Parts: sequence; C-alpha cells; structure tokens
Amino acid sequence: MEDEFHELTDRVRAELRSPQDLVAYERLLGLARKNTPAGREELARMLVAVERPLWAREIAAFILGCAGDKRAFETLVLLLNYRDPVRCATAAHALSRLGDPRTARAAAALATNPLRTAYALHPVRLLAELRAPQSVPALIATLERLLTPHNPYWRVALACVEGLGALGDRRAVPALTAATAHPRLAAAAAASLARLGVHEPPGDEGRGDGGGAGDPAKEGPAAAKERPGG
Repeated sequence: MEDEFHELTDRVRAELRSPQDLVAYERLLGLARKNTPAGREELARMLVAVERPLWAREIAAFILGCAGDKRAFETLVLLLNYRDPVRCATAAHALSRLGDPRTARAAAALATNPLRTAYALHPVRLLAELRAPQSVPALIATLERLLTPHNPYWRVALACVEGLGALGDRRAVPALTAATAHPRLAAAAAASLARLGVHEPPGDEGRGDGGGAGDPAKEGPAAAKERPGG
C-alpha cells in the first residue's frame, strides 16, 4: 500500500485550500500511521460525517479498504464510479484488497452499464484482478457492446480484451475473435487468444490462402456437384 498511499496523499495535499484543511489532512495521516482500532473507528465515522471534503473521505476509505474494513465499501464504490480517473484508480486499488464479496457485483454493474461507459476503465481492470465469477461474463458483455465502428471508448474495450486474456476462460473466444477485426484491438486480441490456446480465429483452420466454403473457385469438383446447379 505504501507507494499508492504516498501518491494519494501527495495528490490530496495539492487540493488543500486552507489552514483548517492542512490540520485535517495531518490528522488523517497520523491515524494512518498509528493504525489502531480507535483510529479506524474515527476514520469510519469520517465516512458518514456531513460536510466532510471528498479528499478526506477518500483517504479514510483508502486506509480502511486496504485494512480489509468493510465499512469503506460504499465510499470506495462511489469513488470507483467517479468522473476523475485518478480517484477511480485509487478506489480500485483499495477495493481489490478489501475482500468484500459485494465488490465484484458492484464492479460488474458499473462496467456493463452503457450510461457509465466513460468511467468503466477501472471497474473493468478491477474485475480482471478479482477473478470473480462475475468477471468473465461482465467483460464479455462489455466488450461485445463496444465492438462497433468508431467507438470512442476503445480503451475500455482494450482493457476488456487484456483482462479476458489474463483470466484464461475460453468462453471469451468468440468476443476476442470479433475484436481482432478492430485495428486498435487486433494485436491485444490475438495475444489474448494465444493465451487461450487459439492461434487462428475459429473456423479459419484449413482455409489455406483465405478461401473457404461457399467460394466455388476454392472448392473441389465433388463439392461443386453437391451444390444445386453444380
């Protein structure tokens, strides 16, 4: 947690706007260093206190989440779906260490929601890291929805492709095969298929130089006779 926590606190320090903010910030860092039950109780109260700045709740939720305290769950899921990608990444890191069975369901709901695709990158990556029962179906569904021409969310689709390759589930083969037709996804999709033991798109085996059934120029005499009018 050390590197991620230092990145978080350095970023938050730049957001402080008053001497009171600095005092509250230093208090949070003190609680993190002590890591006592009493300190975690204070952090948990901070998550539900009114008029607390977002950065304070973010630090408190991160500390509790990395400690496996499930009281951080709601705040971390809120941050996972936040408009700021840096906060999404911080929340995903803590959620991956929280050990709450609700995490995969929440990440899958965010990843597959077409209204939240712009913020789906970190939920997708989190699903791949969690390796939960929801992971593969959610990544397949999200990838298939994004396989449209000129889709602006190709980075989310790429994360799905990479995640499916890492998860190693052959249910992903059709979606990954379809992804090979998209220039920005083709190399990663081929690599993920290779990890699944598929080195050619299914149905291409034995098709030689690109011909196949339905192409009279590539068929033998017997096949031609079997077609109506052959």
